[in-house]
Amino acid sequence: MTEIFMLIFLAVLFVPGYGVYWRFQQRRWLQSRLAIEDALTHLHQRQHDERRPASVDTLSNALSTTIRDTLMLVNRLAQQELITISGEGMRLTRGGHQWALQVIRAHRLFERYLADETAVPMEEIHSRAHRLEHTVTEADVDKMDADMGHPAFDPQGDPIPTAAGNLQVVESQSLVDWPVDTPAQIVHIEDEPPEVYAQITAEGLNPGMIVTIVETSSVRIVIETNAAEHILAPVVASNISVREAPVKIPVQQGVPLTSLQQGRQGRVVGLDPTCQGLTRRRFQDLGITTGVRIERVMQSAFKDPTAYRVRNALIALRREQSDLIWIEDETTNGEAKKQRINKSEKQQDQKVS
Repeated sequence: MTEIFMLIFLAVLFVPGYGVYWRFQQRRWLQSRLAIEDALTHLHQRQHDERRPASVDTLSNALSTTIRDTLMLVNRLAQQELITISGEGMRLTRGGHQWALQVIRAHRLFERYLADETAVPMEEIHSRAHRLEHTVTEADVDKMDADMGHPAFDPQGDPIPTAAGNLQVVESQSLVDWPVDTPAQIVHIEDEPPEVYAQITAEGLNPGMIVTIVETSSVRIVIETNAAEHILAPVVASNISVREAPVKIPVQQGVPLTSLQQGRQGRVVGLDPTCQGLTRRRFQDLGITTGVRIERVMQSAFKDPTAYRVRNALIALRREQSDLIWIEDETTNGEAKKQRINKSEKQQDQKVS
């Protein structure tokens, strides 16, 4: 009997959605800055991206709150003159719009920082940036923006608002609606749900890449990049937004470092466009920059990693890393040049004789 009583007591206190402790935490959250800012960003998304006002229902679903709690939050937003309410729904006031843009700016700058400067997996960047965006002041965001060189886009291709509140508009359409055999440029990858986003990043697809649909059906969409072929389910491809590719499509020069033979030297001509964040920074720290010479020295017994000599130092790179480094094989080029010279000399000798 005592055990049953204890179970009931614990349920009353801690059951999610019903327990006293859960209700206390929920009410505490409703009074927080985080609740207000999450609500404002939802309203901004409805007005800016979906071109329609938010409702109590859409806000309740976005925040995972009860209708009763959502109404309390809406009343608080109205009292602070952050929203207006009409028969069509809720819209941001000028003050609410500015506050929402500030939160969005902080979020996207944090995503850019986490992608470029840390080892946080891409599928976790959104949730971490969401936690961080509520912890900074406007001055903090301005400093972060300046320190990062005022980046224009976050890792998913979303434009980052400026300090003045300007937000660039990028016209695009879903990849699933793009015509076959027509080059397109990826401009945005939706990062929710995380499971779908993880599939896209695992394929090595990133904003800025040029893709071409070669096959489409109700069960799969096959696309090609300059390096590989990718097969996506339509539900996954729908999270990718594209636009018409530039008239002049950039072509990657050289060959992957992986193709360099033992004992040969190459000259780095660049890094693959998909090489971003911590990996790009590590290559730069190792001295792997455009124009530097690199020599393949030895391979491990298990064929991975491989040792290379760069700037008189030995480094070890895995195959997936060396695939991101593009080179010109100087040894091959030198031998070809030597063969051309020898051939030319022989031809001159024959003419003389």
